[in-house]
Amino acid sequence: MGVAEEFRRLYGYAPEGVWAAPGRVNLIGEYTDFNDGFVMPLALPHTAVAAVARRTDGRLRVHSADTGQGAVQLDADALEPLAGTGWAAYPAGVLWALREAGHAVAGADVHLASTVPTGAGLSSSAALEVVTALALNDLYGLGLDAARLAVLGQRAENAFVGVPCGVMDQMASACCTEGHALYLDTRDLSSRQVPFDLGARGLRLLVVDTRVKHALGDGAYAERRAGCEAGARALGVRTLREVDHVQLPDALARLSDETVRRYVRHVVSENRRVERTIALLDGGDVRAVGPVLTEGHASLRGDLRVSCPELDLVVTAATDAGALGARMTGGGFGGSAIVLVEAADEDTVTKAVAEAFAAAGHTAPRVFAAVPSAGARRVG
Repeated sequence: MGVAEEFRRLYGYAPEGVWAAPGRVNLIGEYTDFNDGFVMPLALPHTAVAAVARRTDGRLRVHSADTGQGAVQLDADALEPLAGTGWAAYPAGVLWALREAGHAVAGADVHLASTVPTGAGLSSSAALEVVTALALNDLYGLGLDAARLAVLGQRAENAFVGVPCGVMDQMASACCTEGHALYLDTRDLSSRQVPFDLGARGLRLLVVDTRVKHALGDGAYAERRAGCEAGARALGVRTLREVDHVQLPDALARLSDETVRRYVRHVVSENRRVERTIALLDGGDVRAVGPVLTEGHASLRGDLRVSCPELDLVVTAATDAGALGARMTGGGFGGSAIVLVEAADEDTVTKAVAEAFAAAGHTAPRVFAAVPSAGARRVG
């Protein structure tokens, strides 16, 4: 049963429309977005789909096909940040953020279904936020552009849900286009769509979901953000974006806290890796991106320390089997890794990763190709 039919079954009338917003995988640029840095995500074909209709009584009813629970009913006027409500906090937070920003959004009935894997570092929460924001924007005629919707989604996650994420995930879900990666400057939200047709070059970008679940609200993400902010204060800059890679040795020498020093080294070097990657893509040397990915993983593992044994095993097994490069993607502590491979080596590398997981006693990973897909849009 489609979401529109399920909406009718749940609420007793037809929705006013159906919208979709994708999850994302990040090619390069990890833990840089809240430092005003560079990122390069691409949208996945996996989406959150929402059938939605307006309400005039100030009520919000949200239902998910993926939870096995009934609809959550909330009073729009009584929405309070950090008040819980589980998964429903993401769409509820968007309604709250819109109203807080002065937009006259009275309420809505929402039915959601998502194919974005949860806990896999592929931004299932951002997809929920963006699809809700787009639907309400269209239904209430707010006239907000995609970037503004993304910022409101981030506001919902930061202030309402309580996860101090940057804006990359929501921007990717809202703004990516089919066949491209999004080269995004998170300082001013300027962006460029970069052609990323790997198939035409005989390449594949694989996503390896380790099936190890992470929860960014557990404090580890927030601790790293706080450490980066402490580094910026110690260096007398507003954000670490202002530290150029040529200044890095001098900057590190000025930092006395070893943990903060590691975080700063990662962010500054990661911004440089994004710049190197975009130069390689612009120059048509896509295969040379592989070693940059692997270098990025070493920094995430050693300096930021957000990897885990399963993610490290993906990178080691894949590169040993002939992959061009690999790294964890997303917030870490589980979730997914990406692997750049020659198309001819896809099966060999996939088999090597599966065998390495079996030998280590890990749950078999889920592997699929990342196909650069369209961002949020109305679909019905």
